[in-house]
Amino acid sequence: MVKLPLGVDIHHLIDDLKIWSWEAADILLYYSDILKNTCNNSNIIMSNEDEDPVTLADLEVNKLIIQRIKSEYSDVKWQILSEENAKRESNNCDTKADWLWVLDPLDGTKDFIQGTCNYAMHLALNYKQQNLLGVVLIPEKDELWISDSKNVWCESRNGLRKNFEFSMDKKLNDMTIVTSKNHSNLSLKNLIELINFRKVIVMGSIGCKFMSILRGESDIYICLSLPKESSPKDWDFAAPSSILKTAGGAVTNLENEDLTYNKDNFEQAGVIIASKDKRLHKSLCSQVKEIIKKYQIYTGIF
Repeated sequence: MVKLPLGVDIHHLIDDLKIWSWEAADILLYYSDILKNTCNNSNIIMSNEDEDPVTLADLEVNKLIIQRIKSEYSDVKWQILSEENAKRESNNCDTKADWLWVLDPLDGTKDFIQGTCNYAMHLALNYKQQNLLGVVLIPEKDELWISDSKNVWCESRNGLRKNFEFSMDKKLNDMTIVTSKNHSNLSLKNLIELINFRKVIVMGSIGCKFMSILRGESDIYICLSLPKESSPKDWDFAAPSSILKTAGGAVTNLENEDLTYNKDNFEQAGVIIASKDKRLHKSLCSQVKEIIKKYQIYTGIF
């Protein structure tokens, strides 16, 4: 079990994370229901920019989680990086701190606004820029995924744990890929067509995508961010990566290197691949890299 800061008990912390997460679920489900059942959403959507919409749900969950951490652990010297605070000039988080919470109060905001179930809350605790604890809450599925650096489990609001298992050892073109609904590009589409996956699943939220891998609904995730265009950020990957890696999977760049955090603008640029079996992951990266190179899909990496 991970050694947490002095005075922090892992079991107490996990219990708190569960309580806070279901409090967040109440907020998200409340606003989701309004968006699904009314034509007037102007009071909920605070900013409807194409690349970065913001809703009242984002802001209220952000406020809730930060207040809970600061109130319950006021003596602990850890910092909190959140997507919503990072957008503001008033953000005063020391992102170089050894212990750093990374929060995305609503991952998949576009899907949330569009009325799908593919949105999530992410909360991770990083130590020296590496994932240790992770929480992914998917309210519409009544799922709370937690990793404590050694174990991964999924439970419902009533505390019942849900079983998950998946098969291994598939060839690349026998796999089901899960990919972005709202953040795709022609290069990624071309890559997916060239690999000729058995099936393509499209959905929002990286947390929802990674948990679909753990449920056995998909096998692999590929993100391809083009130069000078928007890329996923630390808060998109920190919690889902912690959970998938602890469960035996891998999340890396094309060179099979683990993701690192706190880079410029918190961006996770380039090609990122997630799969369910770290033993096979290096081979998958090599195969994808060869296809990209052969067909010059993304020349910026060579």
